Amino acid sequence: MPRFALSTIFALLLSASAPAADIVKFLTGAELTGRVTARDDTSVTIEFTMSGRTFSRKCPLDRVHAVTIGGKREVLNQSAGTSKSGTSPPPRVGPEPPPGAGSRSGQGSTGAGNRTVAQVEALIDQQGRTPPDWWDSVPLEYPRTLDLAWPMPPPKGWNSQRNVGQYVWDVINPNPRKWRSGVRLMHHLLTVHENRPTTRRRAMNELGRMYFALLQDYARAAFWWRKAEVDRGDLFIGNGVRLAECYWKLGNKQMALELSRRLRPQFGMIKLWGDMGETDLALRLADANLRGPYGYLAGTYAGDACRVAGLHQRALKYYQYVVNLPLPSQGRERVERYRQRARANIEAIRLFEMLDLKRVPDGTYRASSPAYAGELHVEVSVRGGRIESVQVTQHKEKQFYSAIDATTRKIVEKQSVRGIDATSSATITSEAIINATAKALSGGMQ
Repeated sequence: MPRFALSTIFALLLSASAPAADIVKFLTGAELTGRVTARDDTSVTIEFTMSGRTFSRKCPLDRVHAVTIGGKREVLNQSAGTSKSGTSPPPRVGPEPPPGAGSRSGQGSTGAGNRTVAQVEALIDQQGRTPPDWWDSVPLEYPRTLDLAWPMPPPKGWNSQRNVGQYVWDVINPNPRKWRSGVRLMHHLLTVHENRPTTRRRAMNELGRMYFALLQDYARAAFWWRKAEVDRGDLFIGNGVRLAECYWKLGNKQMALELSRRLRPQFGMIKLWGDMGETDLALRLADANLRGPYGYLAGTYAGDACRVAGLHQRALKYYQYVVNLPLPSQGRERVERYRQRARANIEAIRLFEMLDLKRVPDGTYRASSPAYAGELHVEVSVRGGRIESVQVTQHKEKQFYSAIDATTRKIVEKQSVRGIDATSSATITSEAIINATAKALSGGMQ
């Protein structure tokens, strides 16, 4: 049997071992079958075999539905598909959440700064070398016409049923129900290209992006981006900043700052530093680029940083700077899109100042705001002076990644549209949700 590198571990997990006496069933419905070797008040450890190799996994009890040891089954938590009485719940009305919405394996904290370097490193290593809890429930599936050789550049002509990158862009990214199968495809490509380091590195980088942008699994994103060495060189420009964001999301701001300061200056740093509360650092980088050819980016990101920090008057000045920029002879559509975005943000900030949830009667309110591909519509439910839910009811976005789920959740958790950081990789979509929610609530005020 050939020897495989540890980095290809998931690609080997294509079939489960023969059934054994002990079973750990997760809240997601996935199961691990093997031998329970340890159990305490917080976790259960199970040893299991896949593809002829033995693994040991420590499973937090708050993510476990039931444990079967020696034939005796114990239910620890009610699964999403079962009520306390053991019967099925009423059917869900409206769209279901995307995969991963209720199980953020490896996500950790969201920038709270509560983990040491050693703890973050251990989390990345442990999560990165073990399969997600949904792994067994998601089959490896892709069009048999897909050219797994993944040539770069791809052949002329767009064919999402043949070219891997175009398949990811056209089929995986816009379809939340295929996000996990996209991850499995990338793990499969690691095995296919075991002896092609450049292609393997591309697959590792794409795994990092999928775990980060689609599933918000920051530990696994960091693991694979480090394997792809995005923090060295310029092959995957921009993902080094996102790796730094992973460190912050996993709970260590200093790690994020140290990495981001080592990298070549990029506009994404303005957003990251602004989200982390390093507003002065973010604005220094933005101000240094305002008069350059990408002043519309610098001004927009500077306004976003001020907006997150609650510096609304300064944000208005930056956004107005973008609105006043003349349209260039080349790239007019891109600059106009940012000017439109700045106008929408100015309108939303002015609404922020007058918003008072206590003055919004119980009810459901609707509004829209321009996103990347067109108008994005939201529906906001209010009861007892609190935001009960925010739902995106209509949009034309294709590359929205996790923005729709993440942004609506943040608004409900914070009970405000102020200080919400837009989701990376889909900033325009996130801001459209925030702006439309502000308009909806303002329209309902008495």
